[in-house]
Formats: sequence, structure tokens, C-alpha cells
Amino acid sequence: MGNVCISSGIVKAVISDMGAQMTSLKKDGREIIWEGDPAVWGEQAPFLFPICGRLRDNKYMLDNKEYHLGLHGFARTMPFEIETQSENEVTFLLKSTEETMKCFPRTFECRITYRLIKNCMEVTYDVKNTDAETMYFSMGAHEGYACPEGIEEYSVVFEHEENLETVVLDGGYLSRENSVIAQNTRELPLKYEYFDDNSLVFKKLRSRRVSLRRKNGMECVSVDFCGFDNLLLWTEPGAGYICIEPWCGLPDYSDGDYDITRKEGIITLAPGGHCVRRHTIIL
Repeated sequence: MGNVCISSGIVKAVISDMGAQMTSLKKDGREIIWEGDPAVWGEQAPFLFPICGRLRDNKYMLDNKEYHLGLHGFARTMPFEIETQSENEVTFLLKSTEETMKCFPRTFECRITYRLIKNCMEVTYDVKNTDAETMYFSMGAHEGYACPEGIEEYSVVFEHEENLETVVLDGGYLSRENSVIAQNTRELPLKYEYFDDNSLVFKKLRSRRVSLRRKNGMECVSVDFCGFDNLLLWTEPGAGYICIEPWCGLPDYSDGDYDITRKEGIITLAPGGHCVRRHTIIL
């Protein structure tokens, strides 16, 4: 496993070729990314592909055949090739293999580009369907941001005033129920109790930027996520991080029918097509 270091002169980042996962993001010597303690949560900023979240019974149907994929898909556990690299930018490439075809029967090229510009990290996902058939997939970000004092010393601040309605989860799957946790507000003070049942799943936000802010008013990091339909927040109860997760996709419903072509949030990509999404982390 190798690491790539890039710098804008203001911000420095380290990205592993395993999963093309960011393992460090620093400004003025202050680490933004969760340390990845395996006793709590061993990952730090995985890329989710070709699904986000959990499939019902870890399976789906396509072309009248049954396939199996585990939580968040396989990209986060695969080595990426370094395609291009400069002082402030690196592009990683993952291609389909015989092994991926067994659980995801389409050929593809997936590129992730990390680009530092002053105090911003741009993360661009570019998925190309190199198959002769239509491809059905999801993709999403899963950066964990360090909250060393615990998340209850922080708030998530939204770009616009929101009615914060989350989908109620049922064993990691979506249920058909929603729960309103706050109304007519731009600020959500974080509480560990929100994550007793896994994640907060926001499907109808007006905002396309959120910020993580300490109680003393210090803004730690902001995330722009134009182009992503859903935003999730997640942590392990008691842990020292919060994940801010822009997703193009969703977990399965607990009563879903396994047909990936009808899955909510699924991306449909014609042969030869590209799907590009970008989110930006502002320090």
C-alpha cells in the first residue's frame, strides 16, 4: 500500500492508493480527518461504489440474475492505480476486473481526482461505463471529520434554513417512516442519541453546503455537495468523529424488491457514458 502527498502551500493531504482514501488533511498543522482507530472505526474517508449503504440481504437482481454486494460496495477495499500526479493534484484509477464482474457485471473505469486549491480540497468522481450494456450504480463520499472533544461539542450548520426530516432506519435499511428532528433552523447541535439507530438520512435538503462548527463558534470545515441528492451524518456512539456524507444513492428499503434498476437514487449510465460528481472540502 502506498501513499501520495499533495499540497497547495496552505493545505496538505495524504491519500492512500488502497481505496483512494484520504488519510490526512491538514491546515496550519491541524488535522481535519479522523485518525482511523480500528478499535472504533478503522476507516477514515472511504469512497462508496458501486452502491451506497446496505442492500437488502446483501443482494440485488439484474438481467434476471442474482448478485451479492456487501456494505458500500467494493471500491474502498481495492487498490487504485495512480494515473497522474502533480504537486497539488492526483488522479487515481480503478478498472473492472474478473472479480468485480462476479458481483457487478459491467465493465467500468472509475477515476477519483484530489485537487488542492488554496484552502480547498476538490474531490471529483468520474465513472465511465465501458460496457455494452446500461450500468446501474451509486457513489458517495464518507469522510470522517475529527471531533476530539466528542461530537456534542459541535454543531452542523446548514446553508439555508431547513426542516430537518430524516428517514427512520430499520436495521441499516430505510423504512417508510420519517422523523423530524428540528424545524426552521440552520443549526443542528449534534447529539450521540441521534446515531443510536445508525445514521441521519436527509433526502430533501435545500442546502448544498454544510459546516462543522464548535460550540465556541469556530468553524472547523465546510462541505459543498452540489450534484449529490442526499446527505447523511454518521458516527459511532461516543466516538470522536462525525462523517458528513454526500451520496448519489441510498440504502435499500427494508421491504425492497431487490431490482437494482428500480432502486431509489440509482444512477443509470448508458454504454460509453460518463457520470461526474464533485464535492469540495473548505478548511
